Amino acid sequence: MIQAASLLAAEEGGNPLIPHTYELVVGVFAFLVVLVVVGKILTPRIQKTLVERTEAIEGGIQKAQDAQAEAQALLKQYKDQLAEARHEASRLREEAREQGAQIKAELREEAQAEARRLVEAAHIQIEADRQQAFAQLRSEIGRLSTDLASRIVGESLEDEARQRRTVDRFLEELESSSAAVR
Repeated sequence: MIQAASLLAAEEGGNPLIPHTYELVVGVFAFLVVLVVVGKILTPRIQKTLVERTEAIEGGIQKAQDAQAEAQALLKQYKDQLAEARHEASRLREEAREQGAQIKAELREEAQAEARRLVEAAHIQIEADRQQAFAQLRSEIGRLSTDLASRIVGESLEDEARQRRTVDRFLEELESSSAAVR
């Protein structure tokens, strides 16, 4: 085959690197046809497709940026609401503490008032019991002293006025002697 190509080249008698004129014309014509087809038909379609893709990509990027901005806004709003909720919870806890302290103080004050009332009632009751016991003792001491005096004197001290004077004198003597001992 190499021999056949060499023979063919020798018969033509020219340089194998330089093409024939008809090949040049057909090559140039084919090149121009391809150039026109590519330049007039394919290039605008390719450009249109590239523009559409660019717009789609840029639109997607813009949508992503919008979505990201919206997400950032929602995140900020959420954080603000969370901070506000925490602040509100803190305020409510503080109010509850204050109300608890106020209720505690009111209960303490009521308990102290009740304790004072009970102590006063107890003092009044004790004083009344003491007065009653003192009156009973006075009458009992009076009766005993009149009985004793009646036995000692040998006469009856039935007279009430005399009995009262004797009892009063006896009690005064007792009080003065107990005051001297203290």
